[in-house]
Formats: sequence, structure tokens, C-alpha cells
Amino acid sequence: MASETVTQRARRTETTLAPWQAGTVGGIAGAIVFGAMMAMQTPPVLEAAIPAMYGLEGGLAGMIIHVAHGAVLGVVFAALIVAARGGDLDLVPGIGLGLVYGVGIWAVLAVVVMPIWLSAVGFGMAPDVPNVATESLVGHAAYGLVLGAVYAVLG
Repeated sequence: MASETVTQRARRTETTLAPWQAGTVGGIAGAIVFGAMMAMQTPPVLEAAIPAMYGLEGGLAGMIIHVAHGAVLGVVFAALIVAARGGDLDLVPGIGLGLVYGVGIWAVLAVVVMPIWLSAVGFGMAPDVPNVATESLVGHAAYGLVLGAVYAVLG
């Protein structure tokens, strides 16, 4: 006589992503929000300055580069969270840490690195160092808030 064995398998009911994936999605979402703000408040940055860093021009190139930067910076955010907290992050701390991260990348990348890079590639309208602009600070803060929230929800 034959016997049957029934094996039950655990079903995954969560929709969590690996930290790097959550960081990528959060970074893309944050960059889209920030890019929309830039398109309304400071279009020349999106249409000329960002693409000029790579020898390109035009708003579409600027937005694609901006979103790519957001995705890479989202992965860096995830790596920092994994190193500091093992990767887990609840919503409120995620929003707070995202805000701090967004302001931090503004202080380093927008205030110092971008103007130097634009000068190095010969962009005629390169801003002075430090490039302290309120619109940029608010946009980077919004990026960080969205990044942190999305990371916490998906991670």
C-alpha cells in the first residue's frame, strides 16, 4: 500500500525588499518628487546644469541623470542604515533619518561638489562655492523625506 506525505510550505505574506532594493526605489521616488519641484522652481538647473555635468543638454537628460543620482544615493542610504541599524527602519525614524540624509547630501554635493564639477567641465553659469540655495535645500530635504519613508515601508 502506498502512502502520501503532505508537505506544507510557508507562504511569504510580506512584500519587503532587500535593503538595497528599498533604497533604490526610495531614491527614485524621492528624486522624482525633487525633480518635479526643480522643474517648477529652478528649471535651468534641470535643463542645463545637471546635464552639463556629463556634457549633455536638455530637460529630459537632466531628469534622467537626476533620477539616476537619486537611485545611487538611495543605495548609499540603505548601506548606511544596514551598517548602523542592521537594515530595519520604522516609518518615523525613517522619515527623520531620510531628512538628515537629504540635508547632508545637499551640504556636500549641491553646495560644494556640483559647483566645482560644473566649473571643471567649463559650464559658463557655474555657481560659486559654496552654492547655498534655499530651493536646493528644500528639494534635497523633500528627497530625503520621501527616500526615508519609502525605505521604511518597503524594507
